[in-house]
Amino acid sequence: IPVGGAPCSSGDKMRRTCVFSSCRWSSAPSLPTSFLHSSKMSEVENTFRKFAIYGDTSASGNDMTGKNFSKMCKECGVMDGKAVTSTDIDIVFNKVKTKGARTITFAEFQQAMKELCGKRFKGKSPEEALQAVYDLIEGKEPGSVGATKATKVGGVERLTDTSKYTGSHKERFDESGKGKGLAGRQDLTDNSGYVGAYKGAGTYDQKH
Repeated sequence: IPVGGAPCSSGDKMRRTCVFSSCRWSSAPSLPTSFLHSSKMSEVENTFRKFAIYGDTSASGNDMTGKNFSKMCKECGVMDGKAVTSTDIDIVFNKVKTKGARTITFAEFQQAMKELCGKRFKGKSPEEALQAVYDLIEGKEPGSVGATKATKVGGVERLTDTSKYTGSHKERFDESGKGKGLAGRQDLTDNSGYVGAYKGAGTYDQKH
């Protein structure tokens, strides 16, 4: 549009367009445009997919169950047991998921993190708290946290004590409890002429 009746050049039009464009974008929230589409979000989404398919080989990775959501929050440190508890995780999961659904999408997962970040990182701004939560999640993979470890207690310890073995089982171990290998499992041929297990073997020549 000419200013003061004077025609404007294409360069003027371009400059005005840029000015108007910058004015429009300056009022837009910075979080959705600059943060949620960053490379960090790609890493967070990768982590989401890895936990989403954990324990279910047929899962697509696009949806996550409440059990796996809880596992992810625990193993990544979002749930610390103090500021954010397992109850908080369950409440937020049910809040963000679609009514009647049993899983959440990645978009709903992002909403859940917005709900939790303020509790996990009190004192930080919403943007800083969300950034801190995603820092915890980025690059993580499901682990075997809480796996049962084998321990020798009670009856198990008695069953593994070789000094209490009897019969053929006793013959498989020496006095120190070390296995004899093949000699302890098979009857090796004895060509000495003596009856098996005869304790006087080799003493005849000494007496006669």
